[in-house]
Amino acid sequence: MNWLIFKKFIQAQAIFAGTVIGVGLFGLPYAASQIGFWPLAIYFTLLSPLVIVVHFLLGEIACGTDKLARVPGYAGEYLGRRMKKISFVVSALGILGALLAYLIVGGQFFYAVLSPFFGGSPLVYTLIFFSAGTILIYKGVKSISYIELVLFIIFIFILGLFFYFALPFFNVQNFSSINLQFLILPYGVVIFSLWGTSVIPEIKEIISGDRRLLRWIIATGSILIALIYLFFVIIILSVTGSNTSREAISGFASIVGPKVVFWGFCFGLITTFTSFLTLGLTLKRIFNYDFKVNHRLSWAIACFTPLVLFIIGFNNFIDVIGLTGAIALGAEGIIIIFIYRAYLERKGLKMSVWFYSLVIFLIFGILAEFFVFFSR
Repeated sequence: MNWLIFKKFIQAQAIFAGTVIGVGLFGLPYAASQIGFWPLAIYFTLLSPLVIVVHFLLGEIACGTDKLARVPGYAGEYLGRRMKKISFVVSALGILGALLAYLIVGGQFFYAVLSPFFGGSPLVYTLIFFSAGTILIYKGVKSISYIELVLFIIFIFILGLFFYFALPFFNVQNFSSINLQFLILPYGVVIFSLWGTSVIPEIKEIISGDRRLLRWIIATGSILIALIYLFFVIIILSVTGSNTSREAISGFASIVGPKVVFWGFCFGLITTFTSFLTLGLTLKRIFNYDFKVNHRLSWAIACFTPLVLFIIGFNNFIDVIGLTGAIALGAEGIIIIFIYRAYLERKGLKMSVWFYSLVIFLIFGILAEFFVFFSR
């Protein structure tokens, strides 16, 4: 691997990891505290390969198609205008759900980090978080990519600090309980935490359509992310056990002590902000490239819609990530599989019957999430 390819690999991997590692991270310890660590680990074992396959399929479609597009654009190219519109709604809902979740929690983390020094209300810090993100989204992928790399390195450093602070409080008994009453609870959160289809076309741009390099980035990046998630869950769960808070950090800090509070909320701010940047850019480009909306209006719609949703009261981030992961992202996965089938048919090839089992699995996940949510 020469220096130029290595540079592209690092840059692309930073964007991929920085986008995927987001607010879903903070729902995982709570899910583990409800169902148990080992069932959650099984979820990762089953869902990580599924997500990697979907990413592979989208990567192949992106590299094999001349036009620059996102999932709705590929749906229009291979499945027709009607499916393009359906895919747009699905993809937009998925990204908007993610952006809303990042805005909810990111504003809270920003408030926790800076309010002890400067005062102010949570809403003010949410608006500052939003403003900083929208400015960088307006600038585009190159400015974001280098920020992603720097922030991802800081993120890994803070994760190490978490581990150091947790060691004196480590309790192996916190990993022994299993409660299958919450069997469906982790599904949407795990899917949400692993999903990165929205950034695949961005990665293709950076690496100039190199199929082999793209597959390598997806596979290594996804495995690394899953391991980081499980490491984070182990750190939090070993300390807080059944008392794990919904966003993980406050419960952890209440036991470990105030020395970890500042770093904990910085940790949260970094992960939410990096993902907010790249997903905001992706949604802007869906409007711009796939629906020919001008640059400024695309930017305004992508960035200000989550803010409006937040202001009118959509602020329960666990519900947001669960529903977004299982329903919107699951539906997007199904659409990608059928786009891939049409892509192969155009080349005179047939899709393996095995892929239909993924469709059935994702449909089951959507139905299960609906059932659990409306039966509460």
